[in-house]
Amino acid sequence: MPAPDKQLSAEQSRQVADQIREEIARRRISRQALAEQAKLSLSTLEKVLGGRRPFTLATTVRLEQALGVSLRKTPDAPAPAAFNGNGDVAPDGLGAYSRRAVAWIEGTYVTVRPSFGDKDAIFAYRTEISWDNAASSLVFHESERQDAAFTQFGEVAVPNQSGHIYLVTNRHGQHRLITVARLAISGEMYGIITTLLAGRGSLLTPIAAPIAYLPIKMVANPTFGRVSADDPNYAQYRQHLRRTTDEPFAMFLPG
Repeated sequence: MPAPDKQLSAEQSRQVADQIREEIARRRISRQALAEQAKLSLSTLEKVLGGRRPFTLATTVRLEQALGVSLRKTPDAPAPAAFNGNGDVAPDGLGAYSRRAVAWIEGTYVTVRPSFGDKDAIFAYRTEISWDNAASSLVFHESERQDAAFTQFGEVAVPNQSGHIYLVTNRHGQHRLITVARLAISGEMYGIITTLLAGRGSLLTPIAAPIAYLPIKMVANPTFGRVSADDPNYAQYRQHLRRTTDEPFAMFLPG
């Protein structure tokens, strides 16, 4: 007979529930969407979040995979600012970088790319890149997206061979990849996003487009969502998108 699934303590369950509610609010996703991503029933998610049922280890792991964050805290873990002799090191598959070596990438960015639904508009949202102690790597989280259901989060790879940065989303084998180069002094990042365009019904079409990450301090009053030509930030956003291909940081070859 299979061993029963381990249950978290009441205190652990409360901490996990609090963190999940915080993630749901920050990413502006519904509980239904999270339940589907974690392959759980909405009823199960509602019960554990409401304290009517303790979290099990299996349920917690599924939610961690769906959210891309660690929900189980280790009470004796060192403080985030503490470094050992070699520094915290990311897995080899992400570039085996130390935390100290990539601290300059951490921050909040205004992210801009062409709107997939309006050829004359720009789509803008917020991206935060930070160190995750549990994952021992940089991670990114998007927010302020008009299409909140498509909010992305994942790992950041920084291999020293190419000099580029990769923001990778992998959800149950479905990938989205962003490849960017970063300016060392001013901090902007320019490159290419490759993802899937949602069409009618279940139709998904591969699509690639230029993308730019602007340190949020560069934009006095950032605009998020679908930005049209009459918006005060439109010209600045458009200038950065054009810079991606004009310099070029990325190339799009004709078929």
